[in-house]
Amino acid sequence: MNGRKLQIVLVDDHAVVRGGLRLLLAQAGDMEVVGEAEDAEQAIQLIRQSEFDVALVDIGLPGKGGLDLLKQIKSERPRIAVLMLSMYAEEVYAVRALKAGASGYLTKNSPPATLLAAIRKVAGGGKHVSPALLERLAVEVGRGRKSASEALSDREIEVLRRIASGESLNQIAEALHLSPKTVTTYRARIVEKTGLPSNAELTRYALEKGMLS
Repeated sequence: MNGRKLQIVLVDDHAVVRGGLRLLLAQAGDMEVVGEAEDAEQAIQLIRQSEFDVALVDIGLPGKGGLDLLKQIKSERPRIAVLMLSMYAEEVYAVRALKAGASGYLTKNSPPATLLAAIRKVAGGGKHVSPALLERLAVEVGRGRKSASEALSDREIEVLRRIASGESLNQIAEALHLSPKTVTTYRARIVEKTGLPSNAELTRYALEKGMLS
């Protein structure tokens, strides 16, 4: 990098999380936080206004989720490395994030050294994949049939997560800028694919899959 610090943007709706990350990256010496956003809309404004190397993006953003934001970033600024940083387990989100263009996926309980190494790796054009995720990718390649969670679309995953978080269909519709009828359709598809008809069963399923923080 010829002495130039890596330019990082933080996208997380929790100010405390952003503050902790900002402090950690400042202590690294070769990184600099040049922008922060608490939702996808703010993040898109940042990527359109500034140049930077890596975006650290939380999946569970309010409104447009992290996966949707990831796709938009890669569409508008494909050279930006996006590292997903989330409380959610790898099982449901990591593979689909990588398929959508992420350079890596880390859970928020990862050691600081792992996070810093991952940022440096993706900034250099590499991919950060944990050993467990690498094994999952290998299994998926060799398996023809998808599991229930893998069969769900990104939007269905987001609706399921919000249902499990206790949001009503109207609240979900407002947050995702959809009609209540469309959200009802998504819920019907989720029920069909998972075989779980009640919200209580869907919530239990989401908890088992690590979809809730």
